[in-house]
Amino acid sequence: MPLSARNRIEGVVKAVENGEVASTVKIEVAKPVTITAMITKEAVEELGLKEGDKVEAVIKATEVLVSKD
Repeated sequence: MPLSARNRIEGVVKAVENGEVASTVKIEVAKPVTITAMITKEAVEELGLKEGDKVEAVIKATEVLVSKD
C-alpha cells in the first residue's frame, strides 16, 4: 500500500491486547526494541493481526500506523 510516510520499520507482532474499542499492538523491531501502537479494535480485526505476524510500523508525526501485506 503506497503511503507518504517515510519511516517504515519492519517487525514482528509480539502481543495484541484488545479492549472494547482500542487495541494495543506490540511490535518487536529489533531485540530488545519494541514499538507499541494504539489502533482501533476494528483495524486489528480487519488486518487479522496476531502474534508472530510480520508487519511494518509506519510512523508519521506523532502517530504510528500498522500495515500488513
